[in-house]
Amino acid sequence: MISEIKTVAVIGAGTMGQGIAQVCAAAGFQVSMFDVNPSSGNTAKAKIEASLQSLVEKNKISVPDKNAAVARLHVIEKMEDVRCDIAIEAAAENLEIKRKIFSQLEKTLPAHAVLTSNTSSIPITQIAVALGRPSRFAGLHFFNPAPVMKLVEIIKGAATTEETVILLEEFCVKLAKQSVRTQDSPGFIVNRVARHYYVEALKVVEENVASFSTVDSLLRATGFKMGPFELMDLIGIDVNFAVTSSIYHAFHQDSKFRPSRIQQQKVDAGQLGRKSGQGFYDYNKQHE
Repeated sequence: MISEIKTVAVIGAGTMGQGIAQVCAAAGFQVSMFDVNPSSGNTAKAKIEASLQSLVEKNKISVPDKNAAVARLHVIEKMEDVRCDIAIEAAAENLEIKRKIFSQLEKTLPAHAVLTSNTSSIPITQIAVALGRPSRFAGLHFFNPAPVMKLVEIIKGAATTEETVILLEEFCVKLAKQSVRTQDSPGFIVNRVARHYYVEALKVVEENVASFSTVDSLLRATGFKMGPFELMDLIGIDVNFAVTSSIYHAFHQDSKFRPSRIQQQKVDAGQLGRKSGQGFYDYNKQHE
């Protein structure tokens, strides 16, 4: 029952992990954050506090609410110390890394705990191979930035029970999120459909049809809030590339999902978008 869910653990303190932790803490849950990089947890907590402070300044939350949310955030230094009712993995988009995380969590968490992955594209059933209790495991895919985006995909693996899905739906209600159920499939719903927003835009640039800034300007002019290159910079070019690659291989190298050489070069150069200061745009100076 959702009334019994008091504690949440977020595994991975990157951009998505920070956002998810903020959402859960603001909703009243005690939140533990763990990252393999010891300094990342404290950095994430500081960034969450700054994010909440900006909401205070915009009169979207009160100072007491902000302070209460920050007080509910706890940084955990060892995976074996994680204790929670719901665990949300937000680590790198890599199957083996995720399997290892869940194998470790299952050894230390109580039997009633629900394990979830924020994976953008990896089939839940593939991750669940590492688990002894796959019935308590599902996908819980938030969108970036998690504090702003309302949608959450709940992905039911082959062994996920209806009870687990219902609990996660109730959990999303507590987080003030709109959940949608999806069956297990590479990319699920949103990332599978939206993949071509990125892939086709990259092909346009590869074929010298137009520049990335022109593509962004045109798509904004048609009503999109952000162009594909701006959005990739926000998400992280490495993250976006990993999702495209995962879906491409999951669909047996279907050419319509083929990753772009331009995107690969950006990743190789460490030009990952906003988080690195350079992506398709230079964030060390203003761009239009």
